[in-house]
Amino acid sequence: MFGPHAPLLMYSADAAERRGARVWSISWSRPDELPTLDPASRGSWVRNDAEPALEAAGEGALVIAKSLGTYAAPLAADRRLPAIWLTPVLTDSWVIDGLRRATAPLLLVGGTADPLWHGDVARELTPYVLEVPGADHGMYVEGPLAQSAKILGQVATAAERFLDDVVWP
Repeated sequence: MFGPHAPLLMYSADAAERRGARVWSISWSRPDELPTLDPASRGSWVRNDAEPALEAAGEGALVIAKSLGTYAAPLAADRRLPAIWLTPVLTDSWVIDGLRRATAPLLLVGGTADPLWHGDVARELTPYVLEVPGADHGMYVEGPLAQSAKILGQVATAAERFLDDVVWP
């Protein structure tokens, strides 16, 4: 549902680009059997799509991913890359183990109404966490859309602060 040009990913990538980063976008070639794949198979599938972009980016890369893209956490950890993980799948040990192995800084962003988000786990993994009360997996909240747009602004600000204070101080 969310391609690389959806607002959450786009604004985070814009924040990096405004700081001199070059952006490579990945669009998934989603297999029909994806919902039934075990975590290791999902991880391998994501790795196969993400690895060429990381090879092209070289050293100094930053990973920005949402949801399914967080299955690249082990790949980012192996390469010691900082990352912005939007609505990470914190219900899956594949993702959590990859995040736990990270030695580079990571920002985790999620909402309390997202069944895949666990704020306590996020705060164990990194001090850089944006947790939005009532936000779902798309970072929407109930009520007028303007309230969800405000959350998009919060995510963009968190990404900018993370990049300025932690990644490229």
